[in-house]
Amino acid sequence: MNASSTDRIERQILLKAPRAKVWHALTDAESFGQWFGVKFEGQRFVPGEVTQGYITYPGYEHLLMRVVVRELQPQRLFSFNWHPYAVDPAIDYSTEEPTLVEFTLEEVEGGTLLRTVESGFDKVPAARREEAFRMNSGGWDEQIKNIERYVS
Repeated sequence: MNASSTDRIERQILLKAPRAKVWHALTDAESFGQWFGVKFEGQRFVPGEVTQGYITYPGYEHLLMRVVVRELQPQRLFSFNWHPYAVDPAIDYSTEEPTLVEFTLEEVEGGTLLRTVESGFDKVPAARREEAFRMNSGGWDEQIKNIERYVS
């Protein structure tokens, strides 16, 4: 499924892995960083707290990824806020409304259904909204493949 509107990006995939393994890959900060491409060594995801680390993807290593964890409902929902496609070091993104990223897990026959939704793009400043949406849409296509490889 590749449904999206102007405000949200949605992806889902059936992962041939137990829900506990997918949950660990999502919510253990170091594991998340391994498949997502960010250095979260020695950090934990804690609701209400910031987790940050440098991106490891070639060409983006100078960028600091910063998330604020919102919810951790064991083996069901993990969510955080972040600033989408915040790649220009000359811009202070902290004044912008962040988007919400939600990972939902459901045990199904054959494995775990992972749904990923990033919403709130309509609140991103108009000058960069379209590019942020386009870049994150392509980014989620890649990240879904990355977690699939990681848990397989």
